[in-house]
Amino acid sequence: MINHEVRTYKSSENLAREDQLAWKIAEVASDPTPVDSEVTEMVINRVIDNASVAAASVRRSAPTHAREQAQAHPFNPGANIFGLPVSDRFSPEWAAWANGVAVRELDFHDTFLAAEYSHPGDNIPAVLAVAQHKGIGGKDLINGIATGYEIQVDLVKGMCLHEHKIDHVAHLGPSAAAGIGALLHLPTEITFQAVQQALHVTTATRQSRKGEISSWKAHAPAFAGKMAVESVDRAMRGEGAPNPIYEGEDGFIAWILSGPEARYTIPLPGKGESKRAILDTYTKEHSAEYQAQALIDLARKLGGQIEDLSKIKRIVIHTSHHTHNVIGTGANDPQKMDPKASRETLDHSIMYIFAVAMQDQGWHHEHSYAPERAGRPDTVELWHKIETTEDPEWTRRYHSIDPNEKAFGGRVEIEFEDGSTLTDEIAVADAHPFGARPFARANYIEKFKTLAEGIVSDSEQTRFLDLAENLESLDAKGVAELSFTVDGLEHSGSKGIF
Repeated sequence: MINHEVRTYKSSENLAREDQLAWKIAEVASDPTPVDSEVTEMVINRVIDNASVAAASVRRSAPTHAREQAQAHPFNPGANIFGLPVSDRFSPEWAAWANGVAVRELDFHDTFLAAEYSHPGDNIPAVLAVAQHKGIGGKDLINGIATGYEIQVDLVKGMCLHEHKIDHVAHLGPSAAAGIGALLHLPTEITFQAVQQALHVTTATRQSRKGEISSWKAHAPAFAGKMAVESVDRAMRGEGAPNPIYEGEDGFIAWILSGPEARYTIPLPGKGESKRAILDTYTKEHSAEYQAQALIDLARKLGGQIEDLSKIKRIVIHTSHHTHNVIGTGANDPQKMDPKASRETLDHSIMYIFAVAMQDQGWHHEHSYAPERAGRPDTVELWHKIETTEDPEWTRRYHSIDPNEKAFGGRVEIEFEDGSTLTDEIAVADAHPFGARPFARANYIEKFKTLAEGIVSDSEQTRFLDLAENLESLDAKGVAELSFTVDGLEHSGSKGIF
C-alpha cells in the first residue's frame, strides 16, 4: 500500500491532476491486476449477504416506494430489481436506486469502521446494475465490486467525515464510481472525472442519522449509488467535473472537512497490487447498528444469567466515544428513549437494543422493532435503567489500526437492587472474523435462507444461490439473472409523480 498525503492547495499552486487523490483513486480502478481467490470468495459472500437483507425488506415501505419509482423507467437491455420478474428490465441507475434502498433498509449488511464508518456492500447495487445493463460477466463484476470496496475502505481509513457532521455516503459516491470504472475497464481520465462528480453530488449532513431518524437513512446510500452511475455516464460522454475536488481552494477538504491546514493520509494499493480491502470488512448477524452487534451478543448472554431482570437497578455500558455519542445516551436524543420512536431511531438506541436482547436472549430483524415490542412496560422500565459512558480505553481500541486489538464492544456493569453487581465485557461480535463464531459461506447461505423464508420461493432461492456461488464463471446471461423474484409483488398504487 502507498500512503498518499492529501491537503488543500491554492489555485495558484496548480496541482497536477496526476497528484490529486481522485486521479490516484482512478488509477487503482484502471489497474488490471487480477483479483485474489480469497477476495473472489468474499465478494460472493457479500453478494449473497446483500440479497439476504433485500429479500427481508422487499415488502417494506421504503423499498416498495423506491421500486415503484424505478418501475417508471423500463429499459432494454437494462438491469434487474430485487423482487420483480428477472425478465423485467429497468434503467441501471434506477435499478441501483431501488436495490440500494432494499439492501440498506434493515441496516443488516456489512460494515467497516475506522476513522470513518461505512457499509461497503452499498457499492454492489450500482456496480451490479451497470454490469447487467452492459452485458458483463462475473469475473469483471467481481473486479468492479472489489474495487468499490477497496476505495471505500481506504477512504474510511484515512478521512473522517462524521466529526464534521457529514454523512458517510460522501465516500460511497467516489467508491461506487471507481467500481463502475473498473468494471467497464475505463481509462483513468474518465474514472477520474466520474469520481469527482460523484463526490460533489453526494455530500450531505448527518441529520439523516440524528434526532427523528426517517427512512431517508435507507435512501441516502442508494442515492449515492444512483449518482455514481450517472456520473460515470456523463464522464463517458466527455463531461468534466469540479477539479481538484478534494484539494481545491474551495474544495472538499477546505470547506467541508478540517480546512486548508488539514492533512489526510489515504492508503491505496500501488500499481500491480491486489485489491484486498474487502477482507477487512465484516457483516452483521443482527439487524442493528454495527456498534450494537457485540453488545447484543453480550446482552443475550447476560440475560440468560439473570433470574429476575426486574431486580436490576441500573446498567452502565462503558464503551467507545462513537458508540456513546451516536447510539448511546451521549447523543442526547430523547427519541432514543421513546417507545413510540421509529424503527430507524430504535436501531440507533443501544439502550433499547440492550434491554430487548437481554429479555429475549436474542434479536430478530422484525419482531425486535415491532411497536408492541417497544411499548412493553417491562421493556420500557429496563430500557430506562440503561445508560452509556465513554471509556478512553474502548475509544482507543475502536480507533486502533491493529486488527487484533480493534474493538467495537464495551464493558457492562449491572447493579441490582440488593447492592450486588455483575460485570462482563466483549470486544467484537461473535460473527466478527475474530469473534466466537466467525461468519463463513455456510453462515451467509443460512442468513439468506432465513431472511428469504416465506418471501422468496425455495426454487428461486436455489436458483439465485447457484448463480451467486458460481459468480466467477458466469457469463453475461448469468449475471443478468443474478436477482430473485417474489410472487405477488405488485405496485401499491401509492401517489407520486411517476
